[in-house]
Amino acid sequence: MSASRPRLLGPWRRVFQWGTTLLLLVVPFVRLEGRSLLRLDIPSLTLEAFGAVFRLEELYLFLLLGIALVLLFLLVTLALGRAWCGWACPQTTLTDLAEGFARRLGVKVKAGKMAPAAWQQPLLHGFYLAVSLLFAANLVWYFISPYEFFPRLLSGELGAGAWGTLAVVGGAVYLDLALVRRLMCREFCPYGRFQTALVDPGTLTLRFHPDEAERCIRCGACVRACPVGIDIRRGYQIECINCGRCLDACREVMARRGQRGIIRYTFGLSGKGLGALLNLRMLLVAGVFLAVSLGLVTATLMRPAASLKLSRSPAPARVLEDGQLVNFFTAVVGNRGTEPQSLRLAARLPSGLALEVRGQNVLDLAPGERRKVEFAVLAPVFGGGSQPFQMVLNTPAAQEVARSEAQLLPAKEGSR
Repeated sequence: MSASRPRLLGPWRRVFQWGTTLLLLVVPFVRLEGRSLLRLDIPSLTLEAFGAVFRLEELYLFLLLGIALVLLFLLVTLALGRAWCGWACPQTTLTDLAEGFARRLGVKVKAGKMAPAAWQQPLLHGFYLAVSLLFAANLVWYFISPYEFFPRLLSGELGAGAWGTLAVVGGAVYLDLALVRRLMCREFCPYGRFQTALVDPGTLTLRFHPDEAERCIRCGACVRACPVGIDIRRGYQIECINCGRCLDACREVMARRGQRGIIRYTFGLSGKGLGALLNLRMLLVAGVFLAVSLGLVTATLMRPAASLKLSRSPAPARVLEDGQLVNFFTAVVGNRGTEPQSLRLAARLPSGLALEVRGQNVLDLAPGERRKVEFAVLAPVFGGGSQPFQMVLNTPAAQEVARSEAQLLPAKEGSR
């Protein structure tokens, strides 16, 4: 029987690995509306995402985002198991890169272990250092735009925080590549242990099919191909990262005998295919994730176009010569939109009576800009305690975009 060409997953895995890696490297360089596609700015406590600006004060959005990400993590773990480890985990990608470079130098790599010659070691460690610095810099780019990072780096104005991050992250990645590599997957990574607790009847599993074990010719190709050095023929093992290298090795050997491979991915152990994912736990997590995601999208689309934070100035309330009561305030006004806005501060009593606002009450704000302004609110003199009122932000078309509640205080006796 002639050998047929087997369908291998290795090329697909490498495309996915390096595609996601390239995406992580490129995202900080992409700009929309003059802003980073995705960046967290620590000094201003803002998140730039897809051209919009989100401030830390919008905690409800960050809370919904955090819940959605946790649910997505659970859903992916329930559905795909440890396929994340073999196909997308940065630890696996970095280790594959390190081992691939070592093989090009002629170093023998087996189950994550290397024995380089003396002349190969400086080249290996130089490569580890370069990759570590690139990884660390890429992380910093999500906080400091690369368009600012490189000029500040060259001028020596990068800052202690950025230098510290480069040193700590770069050093950790270098030590990982030089000393740890696959040992992290076998011994230290908590995800494998966590995934074991979440395994579901429909979870994607890489396994040696027990019903076809008699076809195994004991060639050992699957063991030699395994990057973490396990024997998949012994059944499920927590160290397995589901990368599929053993699957490809088995397919290549069995294809020469005109047979299909014995190792394969299956959703669960019952052979139901994708239908195994349609179980109560999977559907419940998926439903909650969709509900939270819908809430997040709705809250993001419906958030006000501007923000208004009001506080009282230290100056006491007093009565002017014309007999009006004046209170002094400070406001922080922010433009949350992606277009410039012209906004006007106005005040009114709960009855609807408009109050006079003196000071800087008309603002032209650039996208994402925040400005602190001081002003005075004039009102008729009243007796008794404080008087509630509303401070509002209006567009030129008198459309209200933000509101804040405050109190007018009476003047102290004799203050003018």
